[in-house]
Amino acid sequence: MHRSRRAGLGQVLAARETWTAWAMLLPAVVGLVLFYGWPAVRALQISFTDWNLLRPPRDVGWANYARLLEDDRFWHGLQLSLAYVLLNIPLQTALGLALAVAMDRLTRSLFVKAVVLLPYLLSNVLVALVWLWLLDPVLGIVNHVLTALGSGPQPFFAGPDQALLSVAAVNVWRHMGLVAMLFLAGLQNIPRSLYEAAALEGASEWQSFRRITLPLLRPVMVFVLVTSVTGSIQIFDTVAVTTQGGPAGSTAVVVHYIVQTAFGYLKMGYASAMSMVLCALMLAYTVVQMRIMRADQNDLA
Repeated sequence: MHRSRRAGLGQVLAARETWTAWAMLLPAVVGLVLFYGWPAVRALQISFTDWNLLRPPRDVGWANYARLLEDDRFWHGLQLSLAYVLLNIPLQTALGLALAVAMDRLTRSLFVKAVVLLPYLLSNVLVALVWLWLLDPVLGIVNHVLTALGSGPQPFFAGPDQALLSVAAVNVWRHMGLVAMLFLAGLQNIPRSLYEAAALEGASEWQSFRRITLPLLRPVMVFVLVTSVTGSIQIFDTVAVTTQGGPAGSTAVVVHYIVQTAFGYLKMGYASAMSMVLCALMLAYTVVQMRIMRADQNDLA
């Protein structure tokens, strides 16, 4: 009798925990469906139509996707987005990891963490405006400092060769703190006994970092790379504020072209088709990245 009562009580508690968990997840699930799931389904439907927002959509089948294959501006924008990822992600990840290791070793002050995270808490538009003023070729303080140091002024956002690099530098500065916080959380979960054992075996700091820190940070590294690359491919607001796709199309990344097609040329069907292709590419990248880095495994287990 006592065993059956205990078993029944355990089932009741387990059921309550399950319902509590679902109740806590419900707001996030509802938000995901309303603001991501439903718009994605609608975009897929619209991608098979010709719609300019002023008249009812007209079904065109796969015509938008066939047109996309021959659209040089789309593929050029995709190439620029990939170039931006190559400029942005390695430096952002390396600096974030170095900053996390420095904070883990030197200080764990909440004030330092707040200062490091502050740029990420600012809006993209505000950050872009501030750096647009700082890097202005004529009035920007950065060029005044360069001139005072004996170097000539630089065009930055106004130069075709420097515009994309300048956009990448601004976003590295903004997101580096968030990356550092993510890596710091991972570092603090690594048992200190592993480093003590490695030191007793005569391992150097670099050897401990390469053989202990990096492998055990793999789950965090997967998360950082997947989210950072996805966010970088979707870069739009910094470009829209600082360069508007120029000069000479040097920053006309794919999302800027999609937004321009949708709300500038009012070609919602074609813009939706490009969005679906970009979504498929990002999904494929995520799956491949998580499989390569074995995201479902934890070396600490």
